[in-house]
Amino acid sequence: MRPWLEALALAVPDPRCELDWHNPFELLIATQLSAQSTDVMVNKVTPALFARWPTPAAMAGADPADMEAILRPTGFFRQKTRHAIETARLLVERHGGEVPADMAALTALPGVARKTANVVLGTAFGIASGVTVDTHAFRVTQRWGWHAERTAEKVEPLLMGAVPRAGWPEFGHRVVLFGRYTCTARAPKCDGCAFAGLCPSVMARSPGPPGRRIAEP
Repeated sequence: MRPWLEALALAVPDPRCELDWHNPFELLIATQLSAQSTDVMVNKVTPALFARWPTPAAMAGADPADMEAILRPTGFFRQKTRHAIETARLLVERHGGEVPADMAALTALPGVARKTANVVLGTAFGIASGVTVDTHAFRVTQRWGWHAERTAEKVEPLLMGAVPRAGWPEFGHRVVLFGRYTCTARAPKCDGCAFAGLCPSVMARSPGPPGRRIAEP
């Protein structure tokens, strides 16, 4: 396992969430908005969103039509508006206007599954609750030969068992960024990749003996 983590640290020396946020509430809402969108697009709309409704109490009373106009560029803006307003309302009613640092409490909020909760807990609170598995992390770890699963729900426990718990949040950010900028869905940048000597996908395309599949990292 160590060579893989060392290679990933070399490939992504600055693991971080690319969403812009200043407090756990902003990170929670921004992560919800990133579904079926990009961090770049979310970062374009959140300044206006949080300037208008900076706290859960303010957002809970938002006019849906006003919020929809701001969130439209992110896609699925009506659903995202409903989730944001309802999330804000529940934060006020159940949690004193604060984002709970708890997996069960977070996933009880609308539009918050484990992936979103892992991002919030790991990034805002430094809590290693799990490994964030988005489309990038799913694709990259599949190419590495770590799994042959079809759903993120089945991949996360495998990664949690392979990576030391203290490193779960950092690993999640690293592998997402690696998939976003290097091991892309189309035309991955394999030449000079830090994993060239480890990755079965790279070795399978290289001359010489075929690379072995690594069932367990």
